[in-house]
Amino acid sequence: MFDSLFSATNATTTTSTALTFMPFVTSIAVALALGLVLALVYCFRNRHNKGFVMTLAMLPAIVCVVIAVVNGNVGTGVAVAGAFSLVRFRSVPGSARDIGFIFMAMVVGLVCGVGYVGFAVLTTAILSAGFLVYQLIGFGAGSEATDRTLRITVPEDLDYTTLFDDLLARYTTYHSLVSVKTANMGSLYRLTYDIGMVDPSAERAFIDDLRCRNGNLEISISRQEQASEQL
Repeated sequence: MFDSLFSATNATTTTSTALTFMPFVTSIAVALALGLVLALVYCFRNRHNKGFVMTLAMLPAIVCVVIAVVNGNVGTGVAVAGAFSLVRFRSVPGSARDIGFIFMAMVVGLVCGVGYVGFAVLTTAILSAGFLVYQLIGFGAGSEATDRTLRITVPEDLDYTTLFDDLLARYTTYHSLVSVKTANMGSLYRLTYDIGMVDPSAERAFIDDLRCRNGNLEISISRQEQASEQL
């Protein structure tokens, strides 16, 4: 029985075979279930929106139906590929994680579509487990946990060029002045730095020391926007 679980449910042995009801329904049901698993894994510790999660849950079943209907017919396969090539994404580019999960969902749907539901379950389990492990251990996080954007407001009569150098050297691993702009009819300067915190828990002490230099004007520290993940 264990061996039969990993055999093709539609017994595809010829170039094109007729669809049968129960294997077809079984493949779609399994694809839907596995799509739900992938959607739940994607949501784990990750910002998400309803539309993308629903699409991710449905995508394996959609691909499964397409592959099952094509069923080895070369001409139909070329026609389907041509139809899909006309579809364009009209939203902003997704992150690397989004693209990766879309490919995972398509692979699972393809495996279900050819009838190997056991291998589809196994593939989903392995890929999901791998993603969860990487997510839990923070694999590839790099400097995201310590990268910050620092904004400091100083009065116009204060020379800011070297004013904060010693504090930046003490609290940051690197610092770079990104922009300077005037505010309040030119009576204030607003400085923006990209910095890496030596110790993220020392943010308050860092801000308190900066306040002593800028006349207790506005200071803010926020996480840097990570644009490198976009594809």
